[in-house]
Amino acid sequence: MKEDFLHYLWKFKKFDTINLKTSNEEEITIINVGQYLELAGPDFFNAQITIGNQKWAGNVEIHLKSSDWYVHHHERDSAYENVILHVVWEHDTEIYRSNNTEIPVLELKKYVEKATVANYKSLLSPKSWIFCEKQLKDINEFTFKNWQERLFFERLERKSKPIFDLLEQTNSDWEAVLFILLAKNFGLNTNGEIFMTIAHSIPFSVIRKESFEVENLEALLLGTAGLLDSEKEDNYFKDLKFRYYYLLHKYQIEKNSIEPVQFFKHRPDNFPTIRLSQLANLYHSQQNLFSKISTVSSLVNTYRIFEVSASEYWQNHYQFDKDSPKKKKALSKSFIDLLVINTIIPLQFAYAKSQGKEVSEDLLCLVNEVPPEKNAIIDKFSSFGIKSKNAFETQSLLQLKNEYCNKSKCLECAVGMELLKSN
Repeated sequence: MKEDFLHYLWKFKKFDTINLKTSNEEEITIINVGQYLELAGPDFFNAQITIGNQKWAGNVEIHLKSSDWYVHHHERDSAYENVILHVVWEHDTEIYRSNNTEIPVLELKKYVEKATVANYKSLLSPKSWIFCEKQLKDINEFTFKNWQERLFFERLERKSKPIFDLLEQTNSDWEAVLFILLAKNFGLNTNGEIFMTIAHSIPFSVIRKESFEVENLEALLLGTAGLLDSEKEDNYFKDLKFRYYYLLHKYQIEKNSIEPVQFFKHRPDNFPTIRLSQLANLYHSQQNLFSKISTVSSLVNTYRIFEVSASEYWQNHYQFDKDSPKKKKALSKSFIDLLVINTIIPLQFAYAKSQGKEVSEDLLCLVNEVPPEKNAIIDKFSSFGIKSKNAFETQSLLQLKNEYCNKSKCLECAVGMELLKSN
């Protein structure tokens, strides 16, 4: 048994509240269980309880055993001086404040039905992937859908934090933030952090000024990535290299050492040369990109914004000096879908938050248009009968698995709570 189960019991009064007595046989009446705090200090703040004939207002601390009070050294911590009731599963010793006054103890196991404990143990029985995998498909649909919506916005809150960090680093330049975020996502998992460093290394004011000449943008991106450092016979390579060093001199940009981009294990269409060229062409073809992306509300219009290809040279190249069969290397819809999920929606959420605007419904409409992601976690949920129809559902399932299932937070999860009540 874990303390979070006792928190659940106390918070929702899942025990006999009529006949409560302290370990010293004083009657207890719960007026208000208090506010559940997940911070340092007592577990429940500002509870109201009558013990005997005396009404108390203060904090409630919860432990598996009374002696845990001393194990955690609460007797030395002034934050626990205002504890009016010590709620435990098993009472094994008396507890005193620093002034030697005894703290009343409620031994909870006397008042909890055996079926409630059995349900809890059943919920947390040994798992192969997640605890509730055999019961998940039986959860009430209304409950599950509401929980998915909360999970989706929890995930957006997490994704917005690095966006606000970038905003501080760029002097609140949303266009620059967008450029860095897009660069990261153009690099995918393997080159994402490297592409992000590349975007950080080029002042966005330079990107703005040079956006009218795509070769200059390509030279800046490929050069910063270290892809123009060698010597080659290729005329396009030579032209980009000349432009790159000219632009470094023109804007007094210091050439930094950046971790080499990775080609290994990538499909050719995801080679860094192709992705960086596509990014350059995006900023060449779309002026004021942030204003468009921050307001786009449909997937069709998003596809139009990102309707770009790599430069003509790359139609029959994947690397310099190596010819390949001709192919127009445009951004695929599946790649744009990833940009919507990982860049556009988080950016719109963060921007609306910074402006004090409410855009929840707009974001839900957009993400519901995006096809479901395909990965091992989503496939596993599907095998348990939870099949996703769109990215809203896959994003919420990723949040559920990573932040609740993996951390055994069943009693903070709507699914776990539903199962605990219904088992």
